Amino acid sequence: MKTLVRELYGELLLVLRGKTLDLLLPPLVFYLTYSFTELNIALIVAVVFGVLLNVYRIVHKQKWWYALFGMFGVLIASGFAFFNQNASDYFLPDMIGNVLVVIIVLISLIVKRPIALYASHITRGFPMPWFFRKDIYPAYWEVSILWLIYLTLRGSIEIGFYLRGNLEGLVWFTTLAGVPMLLAVLIASYIYGLWRLRTLKGPSVDEFLAGKEPPFEGQKKGF
Repeated sequence: MKTLVRELYGELLLVLRGKTLDLLLPPLVFYLTYSFTELNIALIVAVVFGVLLNVYRIVHKQKWWYALFGMFGVLIASGFAFFNQNASDYFLPDMIGNVLVVIIVLISLIVKRPIALYASHITRGFPMPWFFRKDIYPAYWEVSILWLIYLTLRGSIEIGFYLRGNLEGLVWFTTLAGVPMLLAVLIASYIYGLWRLRTLKGPSVDEFLAGKEPPFEGQKKGF
């Protein structure tokens, strides 16, 4: 059990090693400021906060890509809210992005190139031919379906809040509930993925590279 916990911790760090707070804090700053002031002032504060956060990362020689990405996200989101003079539109780019990702994941499943497969290839460097083995491929297909369900559910809830004009619900779901949901999906994906690989009885990456013949020990770590 302790081994599994350590593995999960390592896998989450691999995915979330960037400064996740750099993406979450600006929307919270915007909402909290908007609670006490008018829209335009809240937008200015959010933009300034994003810029200062990026400067802080650079000055302290920390990883600043997430802060930079977050800053551009703040600028785009602020532009939507400013031109429409609607605070809820601050979260419109995020919702549009989520819909686009849902479409990408769906297309990846239709063309039989599941997105989980490519995500694993990019983050871990596993050889591409290994993923397309008949005793490996189904695990990544099924995990991609799990991701599709998660993204569709998240997008539906966000759009529901937006259409009802529920800014508070939109903020707290997007910034707070969204992270635990994402972590839960990542953990479930890892546990289910390794279990599914074991049931498929395919080779581990090392066994595949070594050209070993069955029976295989199978993939025990890393999905």
